[in-house]
Amino acid sequence: MEHPESATVLVVDDSDAKRYLLVRWLTRAGLRVYEADSGTAALERVTAGDIDLVVLDVRLGDMSGFEVAERIKAHPTLAATPVIHVSAHAVDVADRAQGLTRGADAYLAEPIEPDELVATAHAVLRYYRARRHAETLALGLTRLAETTVAVNSARTLTELLTAAAAGAAAIFGSGAVVAADTITAGSSAGDRLVAAVTDAASPAVVREWPAAAAVVPVGALIRTDGAVQWPQLEWPTDEVAVGTARLREDRPPVHVAVPTTALREQADVLRLLVQAVASAVEAQRTYDEEHRIALTLQRSLLPQRIPELAGYDLAVRYVPASAQTEVGGDFYELTMLDGHMLAAIGDVTGHSLYAATVMAELRHAVRAYAVEGHPPGAVLALTNQLLRRLLPGELATICLLILDPVTGQVRFANAGHPPPVLVVDGRASFVEHRAPLLGIDAPRPGDLDLVLPPGGTLVLYTDGLVERRTSDIDHGLAQLAAAAASPDPDLERYADHLLALATPPVGDDIAVVALRRS
Repeated sequence: MEHPESATVLVVDDSDAKRYLLVRWLTRAGLRVYEADSGTAALERVTAGDIDLVVLDVRLGDMSGFEVAERIKAHPTLAATPVIHVSAHAVDVADRAQGLTRGADAYLAEPIEPDELVATAHAVLRYYRARRHAETLALGLTRLAETTVAVNSARTLTELLTAAAAGAAAIFGSGAVVAADTITAGSSAGDRLVAAVTDAASPAVVREWPAAAAVVPVGALIRTDGAVQWPQLEWPTDEVAVGTARLREDRPPVHVAVPTTALREQADVLRLLVQAVASAVEAQRTYDEEHRIALTLQRSLLPQRIPELAGYDLAVRYVPASAQTEVGGDFYELTMLDGHMLAAIGDVTGHSLYAATVMAELRHAVRAYAVEGHPPGAVLALTNQLLRRLLPGELATICLLILDPVTGQVRFANAGHPPPVLVVDGRASFVEHRAPLLGIDAPRPGDLDLVLPPGGTLVLYTDGLVERRTSDIDHGLAQLAAAAASPDPDLERYADHLLALATPPVGDDIAVVALRRS
């Protein structure tokens, strides 16, 4: 908080001699003093800003001091400005009462002693400073709460830093820079970004950030840096106020830089802000680490390589659900067995580590029963028995086929899975083979035989490719058939074309296996 001695006072009096004395006394007391000789001039000067106190004569030539005080107090941004009435004529109790009622914070009757004027000015300014500080702090804390909600709602580090920079600019009424480094020791994964805004209404500019090498202790601290250390903005002074927070020894710090004027009344708000931003960054950092671990686990449970098959092209895709950090239950399988190719795709209900373990067990069971030489329908029947005995209550869908690469003959079985798409001569059709899900004790149909002709394409997929919350599955299947009917000569591009049907954010895992006989 500033001392009253550094305040700016406006003396308003239409008497040159009297105004001269008031200005002289206040100036000698160390105050910065401006003058006005009318009520109109006084209102213009106060409205221009930078006036902390008005010393106002009651009787002016153009309007009364009472009216001037009322106008000041009625102004939305000037209402807190203190006013001291002085008068040599309106000195009785009624006049004093009227002055205080109509906006004055103090009332002095002439003759006025210099010490009395200066003491009254200091007393009124102390109250004014305390009130302004309380109002500034309350507003800052309100905006801090809003910023905390915004940064914790961000889905990416870029969104988080953008929200933090905009919030800091709103809190401190200035430009702001927020920087975070999510790359931990011994790891190359993460980001180093810095966001800068010139004011609360301007868009944030986010760039790569060369993180500082300085050692920062755990905790939150406020310091001043040279403006050259934060070149993202043009600062009003050679120094900037920087709040830094580091939550753990093994985590890099987060920084918020604002003009040094923030240290006068809102240093504590700056400390709370950088702590809130650091907590949000840490939560996102943990989310990203869990997501990377989940994806690594998920991919380790899927085939590590695609077999090479003469005369055929193969392409696979796996896309995890955007909203999930946990592994899911979608899987695919491609493997060679005695010169024939086994292709399977499936989906275990749920998104969790448990769903992934069920998926792994089913995938290994399918391969084991296929190695024993069972046809597709028998493989699914045996797998269903295993699932019902060892994991009762669990459900899964699987589509399974065995291909003779020489003849293109395909033996096919399904267990409640979306039908594959067969594309021949530019026409797409679904291979319907209705059968109950795995996990249900119900009769199962025999295998379905079909031929994949030269140039034909067969697409297996999970329901995440065709199901949408905003439309029924028939619409998604129609879209898939239309997209599949125009196969790209490059099967990898073709697979990407099919994936494009799932508009981000993806609400469910997606697995795709595309097989083409060349």
